[in-house]
This record gives sequence, C-alpha cells and structure tokens, in this order.
Amino acid sequence: MQNATVGRPLFGGALSATIPHSAKDISELRELPDNQEVFAHDHSDQSIIVELLELQNHVQNEDAARYHFEDVAGSNKASAPGTSEVRTVAALPKSDLSLEECSSAFLLTGTQCVSKFNEEAKNTVTIHLGLFRLPQFSTDVLVTFNDPLSISPGSSSAVGMGGKLQEDIEPWTLQDFQRLLQSLRLHDPGVFG
Repeated sequence: MQNATVGRPLFGGALSATIPHSAKDISELRELPDNQEVFAHDHSDQSIIVELLELQNHVQNEDAARYHFEDVAGSNKASAPGTSEVRTVAALPKSDLSLEECSSAFLLTGTQCVSKFNEEAKNTVTIHLGLFRLPQFSTDVLVTFNDPLSISPGSSSAVGMGGKLQEDIEPWTLQDFQRLLQSLRLHDPGVFG
C-alpha cells in the first residue's frame, strides 16, 4: 500500500496541511461546524480534527494544551476520574513549523476512555493534540489525532473488527501526525474573522 501524503486546502484554502494517506473528508458525509475540518482513516477508526477556536488567554504555555485536552475530554464524556490522563506535553520548536504566525505550539499526548454515538461501550483512545497559539488573531488552532488503542466489543466501531483494530491495514502513525503539524500553513488570515 502506498504511503503517499496529500497537501490539502483547509477552510476553503485559508490554511493547508499534509493530510495522511487514506483520509476521508467527513464534510462529504455530514455537515460540520464552520470552524472544523474532520478526516477519518478509510479502514481504521482513527480520525484527525482541525479546529479554529477562541484564544484562551487565561491559560499559558503547556497549561493551554492541558486546558484544550480537558475540553476535548468533556466533549467526549471522558471527564470522570480515571477516564482521562495526560501523558506528555512538549513545546514544538518554531523552527520545525510552517505556521510562522503562531507565537507558540505544543504537542500533548494522553488517553481517554470514550464512547461513540453515546453508546455504553467505551473505547480507549490515544489523543495526540497539537496546539498553535495565534494571539494576534485571538485564535487557538487545535489539531487532534484520535488513535484507538482498544475497541470495546460492544462498540459500533467493533462491527467487522471483532473488537480489535484490523492489522492488515496501514494505520496513521504519530509521524504522519507530526508531518501534518509541521506542514500546517496559513494562506488567508481573513479566516479568523
């Protein structure tokens, strides 16, 4: 299977990034909020979400990445004790990034126990979260890579998978996600309003 990447326009071409192979644009399947771009792996339960969010001035540096991780946990209904854990947070060197307009950037890795479609079954998901801070545009750009570790047999994600991830497919890797983060580029600041 080829491991080619595709440079893709985001938000009508206002931004662009290298999206990993086998990515399906979810906006072709359902309506998404204007501030989101969502891609799902064709053969696994992985997904990548790019969001333009209001800058959270009250949190700085690594705490900003933790704030957004907790916000995602709340959206995933993974905010109960023991359902969400931050493993690492690290600054991304600006010299490695194409998004020159960001004042700082961070990569957080953690896990969350989440259910799909409000099901009772919970899946353990590794969350890789890239945060780009753009205070001059009052914006936090959040890029989230959801990478399931284990799928509950009762989850709709397990249908046809036997409760585990298919091993004959080529899933996205952390390197694919890092390539996306490094390639993210701003073309039109008007996207921030």
